Amino acid sequence: MIPYGRQDIQPQDIEAVLEVLRSDFLTQGPVVPRFEQAVTEKAGARHALAVNSATSALHIACLALGLGEGDWLWTSPITFVASANCGLYCGAKVDFVDIDPRTYNLCPNALEAKLEQAEREGHLPKVVVAVHLCGQPCDMQAIHALSQRYGFRIIEDASHAIGGKYKGEYIGSCRYSDITIFSFHPVKIITTAEGGMALTNDDQLAQRMDLLRSHGVTRDAKLMTHEADGPWYYQQVDLGFNYRMTELQAALGVSQLERLDDYVARRNVLAERYDNQLDKLPVVTPWQHPDSYSGRHLYVIRLKLDETSVSHRQVFESLREQGIGVNLHYIPVHTQPYYQAMGFQRNDFPEAQRYYAEAISLPLFPTMSTAQQDEVVSAVQQALEVA
Repeated sequence: MIPYGRQDIQPQDIEAVLEVLRSDFLTQGPVVPRFEQAVTEKAGARHALAVNSATSALHIACLALGLGEGDWLWTSPITFVASANCGLYCGAKVDFVDIDPRTYNLCPNALEAKLEQAEREGHLPKVVVAVHLCGQPCDMQAIHALSQRYGFRIIEDASHAIGGKYKGEYIGSCRYSDITIFSFHPVKIITTAEGGMALTNDDQLAQRMDLLRSHGVTRDAKLMTHEADGPWYYQQVDLGFNYRMTELQAALGVSQLERLDDYVARRNVLAERYDNQLDKLPVVTPWQHPDSYSGRHLYVIRLKLDETSVSHRQVFESLREQGIGVNLHYIPVHTQPYYQAMGFQRNDFPEAQRYYAEAISLPLFPTMSTAQQDEVVSAVQQALEVA
């Protein structure tokens, strides 16, 4: 089976982890700060806070922005559930903004229309989570302009997008957002096995997220309510969580980060090769905005079902039967039973629903060979009955 994604672990990665195992620190040592510093230097942000998952990063980002009961978080329906669940964790209400039919990201025009209506009705969002689906950045300049007009805060869910660029600048600089989130899950562009990171240029947001990731406990005298009882002393000044990243994970991340640009370049080469090989088939290949350089975490095709006699499900099942580990990213969040119980209807976001009816994620990972890619293309041809 050719998987849709696969980590690349090299000898230097293994040695980096072994070095930590031989050291005095398995957690809360010097390697996590080293990883954070390396990512800030790469992305161009002032602060980076490493945590145990991107979901944890989204949670503390929302809390740091003051999201709470009575507030609204808006995001895209085409994303993993964590992009919406983070709002629910904070006691907020969640809504969605339909997607752009070309990029599959949150649509700025749909966002503007929804904001105009929400302003009239008195329930503007406090936070908008802009998801960079497949690694292609959202139109952040347009979303940021709307945030200035309507007063919401912005989280970039860049779980798919480390190493990508927007307007020539690495994603993660937070030029158009308050906080950016990265994921280091094994199928992502670089991995720490599990792990995530929150980046920001705001000192206060960074301080708050730092507290929240580690129980709300501090040894910083400036944050304490009174003078320390002694050198052993710490205080819990907030209600935080155990969201810390381990030294082992950070060591793997530091090593992987050295190959980030090569990974993204290889993914783009493979994506362009897919574009060329699939050009004559009844599929829509991923459109790339000229302002973006995608991290190419995923390669999603959409079937032109009016040009073929087979169904979406038949194509998907045929590919799986041929040993191609395709997937579907994602089932629209608002159609999940948990969200339908809140009152969402399947057809609330028609572009997202059309996408779901046609989308299939083909295998794409940096160690993928051209022979494997040719096998995928051949399987797509057979599945579409046009070979």
